Amino acid sequence: MKKNIAFIVIAFLLASCQSNLNKQRLPNIIVIMADDLGYGDVSAYGQGTLQTPNIDRIANEGIRFTNGYATSATCTPSRYSLLTGDYPWRNKKAQVLAGDAPLLIDTSSVTLPKMLQKAGYATAVIGKWHLGLGGGNVNWNTYIPQNPNDVGFDYSYIMAATNDRVPNVYVEDGYVENLDLNDSLFVNYRKNFEGEPTGRENPELLKVMYSHGHDGSINNGVSRIGFQKGGKSAQWIDEDMADRFLQHSQKYIKEQKDKPFFLYYALHQPHVPRVPHSRFAGTTGMGPRGDAIAEADWCVGELLNTLEAEGLMENTLIVFTSDNGPVLDDGYEDQSHELIGDHRPGGQLRGGKYSLFEAGTRVPFLCMWKGQVKAGVSEALISQVDLFSSFAQLTNQPLPQNDSKNLLNALTDKNAEGRGELVIEGLGHRTAYRKGNWVLIPPYKGSKMVPWGVKNETGFDSEIQLYNIQNDPGQKENLSAKEPGIVDELLKEYQAIVGEQKK
Repeated sequence: MKKNIAFIVIAFLLASCQSNLNKQRLPNIIVIMADDLGYGDVSAYGQGTLQTPNIDRIANEGIRFTNGYATSATCTPSRYSLLTGDYPWRNKKAQVLAGDAPLLIDTSSVTLPKMLQKAGYATAVIGKWHLGLGGGNVNWNTYIPQNPNDVGFDYSYIMAATNDRVPNVYVEDGYVENLDLNDSLFVNYRKNFEGEPTGRENPELLKVMYSHGHDGSINNGVSRIGFQKGGKSAQWIDEDMADRFLQHSQKYIKEQKDKPFFLYYALHQPHVPRVPHSRFAGTTGMGPRGDAIAEADWCVGELLNTLEAEGLMENTLIVFTSDNGPVLDDGYEDQSHELIGDHRPGGQLRGGKYSLFEAGTRVPFLCMWKGQVKAGVSEALISQVDLFSSFAQLTNQPLPQNDSKNLLNALTDKNAEGRGELVIEGLGHRTAYRKGNWVLIPPYKGSKMVPWGVKNETGFDSEIQLYNIQNDPGQKENLSAKEPGIVDELLKEYQAIVGEQKK
């Protein structure tokens, strides 16, 4: 009897130790998502002249992917893919959202943070959201249902929409921060409120002049898209935004350090309006865009310092990437074109934000996990959509039934293979197909340049396009006429995945 009791006690202790060991082996996961940062904007890629030493640290101590992609050349769709594991064109509503758009992700759907919650993770999103809030006609003066917490995040601290759209307030766990209910906040995207100044009518109040489309309500000397009234105590100061998101992220890491956590740290830089803190303004010689990138790089460094100070570097997998490719003038006159100099935001790639060409979706993609990931460069084809299945494998969760591929091996081994093919999209859910070194862009109607004044190409053409991006990374030579067999092969595979797309 005593032997049986002793055996039971020993078995219990061994099981307990194994359970604790398993918990210790679950790494923290941090995804750092920049906003409109190009392939050439990270100096580790050797494509531009801007220096990003802290982001480079992730590249130099981890894996730098040369074929890492966002699924879309615009922000809402690519962020949707990251959290759902689905291509954005499968959801017609997954396009760039207005500031008063309802929550895009179905609260009943399986999401990346929900999956990690089941694995025992605490989950948080801090920074830019741009996936909608509420169910439409949001009352900003009370609790906002259908927010990030309803799709798997235990904690959320986000900007209400984007930094160039109203309302210019932070939302924490469904409540507008620092809101004085005696000065209620109202938002309208159709008409202005009587007596409220706008950029169009009161340009003398602006410290940053708009160039197109951003001539609505003014906050902090910057006019935005849409109109707002009231809520003055809650409205942000752009120069403080980076510090605000960083401090909340650092606080979250310190609070959760004793258990596994997932942090989606969504930087707002270098999206417009670019109004960096005075510590960074004028430091790069490239104007506000370059200074905003320097600010973002500093934020990454401070986050890494926090992980080191808390003893978490050896147990934290970090992915750094961008939601889409670069853009210079995207609505404000901030001398982004005039001061760019020899820097190439997209590197040698063609296009940029909004584009079906490579610079629209091929973005910085870095993975670091001290002691687990051997430093190096990987040519594996990988997409942000693949993080869902890769993290499921990492945390021993069932692999999801979606567009995500399990590429955990590629994230941890520079010599591992990536996915075989990838569908990417540009404006209006128009898509293209990459397989191996070939990129196929079907024929599309529409402007060859972004129609609202941006100088980026859309990639649309009435003729089918085929490029070998190994030999021609700048996509200068259309090989469709020379390689009809490859066109036919890729077109069949592409159509089998996407079906009939609009022309």
